[in-house]
Amino acid sequence: MHSVKFLPSVIALIVGTTAFAQQGQPGSHFIENWDLDGDGQVSLQEAQEKRSELFVMFDQDEDNTLNSVEYELFDDTRQADMNENAGGHKKGPMRNADQGMNREFNDVDGDGVVSKAEFNSKSKDWFILMDRNEDGVVTTDDFKRKGG
Repeated sequence: MHSVKFLPSVIALIVGTTAFAQQGQPGSHFIENWDLDGDGQVSLQEAQEKRSELFVMFDQDEDNTLNSVEYELFDDTRQADMNENAGGHKKGPMRNADQGMNREFNDVDGDGVVSKAEFNSKSKDWFILMDRNEDGVVTTDDFKRKGG
């Protein structure tokens, strides 16, 4: 069984919400945490791999599902990350990132439990939400305000 000790280290991994840190380029922390090959952009394959890792981290009973308790922990951890790094705001790309991680988005069959297969199957849809400029990768450009 996974220990809750991992949670502080996983907070930045979830959605990299320091994307709106007051200093630095919006989205740079997200890219740092999700860009597995260090090329400055997150590909669909990288997003799929990272989401799969997140699922495993929160599947504390290792049954390949996130039950209500596990998903609540996931939600609480994401909200703590938003509070810590984005002032609790879910705007623009961070709203998209959060929406693509919530239970309703990932619970394909609507039974209240999210299986690993369901969560992984929604990775492409989540990636599309993140890729706001529709260039096939997520970069810091995707974290800029529309029109700016």
